[in-house]
Amino acid sequence: MSRLRAGAARACITPHLGCHICGYFNDRIAEDIADDLFAKAVVLENGDTSIAIVVLDLIMASRADCEQAKRRAERLTDIPAENIFISCTHTHFGPATTTIFNAPREEAYMDWAMDRAGDAVKLAQNRLRDARVGHGSGSCPEETHNRRRHMTDGTVRMNPGYQNPDAVKPAGPTDPEVGLIALVDDESRPIAALANYSLHYVGGPFPLSISADYFGAFDRALQRMAGDEFVAVMMNGCCGDINNCDFTAPGPEYPHPFYQVERVADMVASRAYGAWQRIRDWDPSPTLAAAANPMTFRRREATPEDLAAARAVREGKQDPTDREWMYAGEVIEVSREPVERETVIGGLRIGSAGIVGMPGEVFVEMGLAVKRRSPFERTFVVELANDYCGYIPTDKALAEGSYETRLARTAKAASGTEGVLVDTCVDTLQQLLE
Repeated sequence: MSRLRAGAARACITPHLGCHICGYFNDRIAEDIADDLFAKAVVLENGDTSIAIVVLDLIMASRADCEQAKRRAERLTDIPAENIFISCTHTHFGPATTTIFNAPREEAYMDWAMDRAGDAVKLAQNRLRDARVGHGSGSCPEETHNRRRHMTDGTVRMNPGYQNPDAVKPAGPTDPEVGLIALVDDESRPIAALANYSLHYVGGPFPLSISADYFGAFDRALQRMAGDEFVAVMMNGCCGDINNCDFTAPGPEYPHPFYQVERVADMVASRAYGAWQRIRDWDPSPTLAAAANPMTFRRREATPEDLAAARAVREGKQDPTDREWMYAGEVIEVSREPVERETVIGGLRIGSAGIVGMPGEVFVEMGLAVKRRSPFERTFVVELANDYCGYIPTDKALAEGSYETRLARTAKAASGTEGVLVDTCVDTLQQLLE
């Protein structure tokens, strides 16, 4: 077995001031830059196979966007595009990478940023050196909570408010695992760390600032704890119904706007660092593999009556601040899309660790299901990977309703997507062992 070589790098993808920021219902215009956004890349090779992992500090990226970055990386490095895995952190404080509600896509920015993502792969390849890999897990249940709650009136509501007496219980589970893949050189100096935790962005009172949110703070915190400089990457897990809001407790305090971002990053990084220090098996010659499988994504269809009602609303008074007016527009836009389209499920093998990507904001139950069925010793399930299909709720959640299920370009997965997605992910992981 050939010796492992690994390299890692960052390429800055911070946008200009004045760009549109997406992630809220309203359009926001960037007035400040709190911290830089990056395309972070890790390249691994063992003589026979080269693979690359790229994580973008963006809310999402479409399949076309990801393919642009992969094509550029392939031209620069000769790493096959199908061996390049791209995901997004899901910061809500970055440029509008698609038209979401009232925020229009920043076309010129995305063209530039995807080229920069390709550059990051080349920069990482330039830094290849002999390496060893190990993996482990910690647990951080304190910062992961199911944001959907069963209410006393029988409904399910997202984010019902802190200590709401009508909120009965969570509508789903959580996944507290903090997975970690660590890459070190022969002197045990860190090259890169790939973490995986199921948590939506943290946020705070800085709505007009560009920020990588807790994902960027995690990078800085883990380097601090290790006492060295390297590339620390948070690959976001399945968190479509997860945030760090404990609704049974009082609301959080903000001594300064980024207090909670930094606090959560420190918490999660401490568990990742603890897992790192418990690794005893370091593999200098792991098997590397990549696989990609097509999956048919089917969207929901509005009834003719709902579509007529939406058109009637849009023909009335135009008011972007009116949620019903906004959602009526979303119903119309979704109706113009193909009912079915092809997406892709990508997977990577790094020795006894498997990585698989899901193309959307996926409910936590699906990540847990893949982990249970995975053939690997440790599995990293990554959302918003290689494409964007919006929220992907469970079939049960679709029947329960609430924000993640209301028809829009951000929430259009049809019933039955859950089973197809989990099965395709498990098949992809199995394929990596063949």
